[in-house]
Amino acid sequence: MSHDSEPQPLTASPGTPLRGSLRPPGDKSISHRAMILGLLAIGETRVEGLLEGDDVLRTAAAAKALGAGIERLGDGRWTVRGVGIGGLSDPAETLDFANAGTGSRLMMGVVGGQPVTATFDGDASLRKRPMRRILDPLVQMGTQVLSEAEGGRVPLTLRGPREAIPITYETPAASAQIKSAVLLAGLNAPGVTTVIEREATRDHTERMLRLFGAEVRVTRHGEGGHGRSIALTGQPTLRGTDVIVPADPSSAAFPIVAALIVPGSEVTIEGVMMNPLRTGLITTLIEMGAEIERLREREEGGETVADLRVRASRLKGVDVPPERAPAMIDEYPILAVAAAFAEGTTRMNGLHELRVKESDRLAAVADGLTANGVAHLVDGDDLIVHGDGSAARGGGTVATHLDHRIAMSFLVMGLATREPVTVDDGAMIATSFPSFLPTMRMLGGVIQG
Repeated sequence: MSHDSEPQPLTASPGTPLRGSLRPPGDKSISHRAMILGLLAIGETRVEGLLEGDDVLRTAAAAKALGAGIERLGDGRWTVRGVGIGGLSDPAETLDFANAGTGSRLMMGVVGGQPVTATFDGDASLRKRPMRRILDPLVQMGTQVLSEAEGGRVPLTLRGPREAIPITYETPAASAQIKSAVLLAGLNAPGVTTVIEREATRDHTERMLRLFGAEVRVTRHGEGGHGRSIALTGQPTLRGTDVIVPADPSSAAFPIVAALIVPGSEVTIEGVMMNPLRTGLITTLIEMGAEIERLREREEGGETVADLRVRASRLKGVDVPPERAPAMIDEYPILAVAAAFAEGTTRMNGLHELRVKESDRLAAVADGLTANGVAHLVDGDDLIVHGDGSAARGGGTVATHLDHRIAMSFLVMGLATREPVTVDDGAMIATSFPSFLPTMRMLGGVIQG
């Protein structure tokens, strides 16, 4: 998606039950990390099932600009010829990440720990997103911030040290991006870099570092053992390897909820990652009464995956505890849509992180619910949705604020509302789920635009 692309309004309308099978795109988190660690490894990394959305392609382009040899073989198969830790080159041009928050922040960790200088930029949405909480620990590790936009935002330029300084860092928020940036910078530190989290976040970086040959020790931390202490031994020799990318649970969330709320639907979603730090939405939906059956559980690429059979269900409101937020932070917009069709009140607690995503997602979700006649309340960092067990009214136009998950969530809503739902722009959906429209239409969904 270019920075200046024309808006593409889309309208979803209620229709027939959804039926069929699909495999969602490869997991975005794994895809970013495969490109990044392939860059830092020695030898060739072969990747299957890569998400070929704009976000990941921006990360691939950045890895190439920093020295990696990257080749697309087709059908989600790629090779990355790495340069090794300490072998990166200064990029000739600005690293343009467009809308890729994960890619930009993780790559800041890479550059911040290596003896290179690079400038980061992005589209209008990325330029609004805070980077200071990534930069603060990197500065402690020896990174120089040569320039930055107001408030530590992009465009910004970083210069990494000859060797990073190993630190122990407690993350100020439950954020896998902060943790991952520090660990990636710590790869070039002569010693142990430790990240402490009060609430465990998705652990793909730790798992993939081990896959490439790094020594990573993870122990429980804090009262109740909800936190983690992650210790990385620096300056390992990473080796190129094979990575099979499982289907993205955050993308699977949209057809899952669509099948639950469109009466008479039955959909099978294949190869979905079942990492327990990513399945908070599925746990919550089952608590709400969703009929979701796991089939053919198996291991792929170091992760447990399963096929999910989902049938239309009568949902009831539940309280979602704040400690579940890290395991479903990207899924709250689509959970709010499910809650709009549930009977009773659903309270989603502790959603501060939603305010610093591609948009202020908490405000964007609330505005979308208002536009479509759904009773709700924002109470501090909590979202409370009042459902009456019937189809929401719909009929509204939703401002997406260049946020792909807002766009997809309210298009799913429009498949089950009494009146069609329009989103003001669907162009950015390609950042994470390029096949969303044809996939939903293949299942029987009516989306026009």
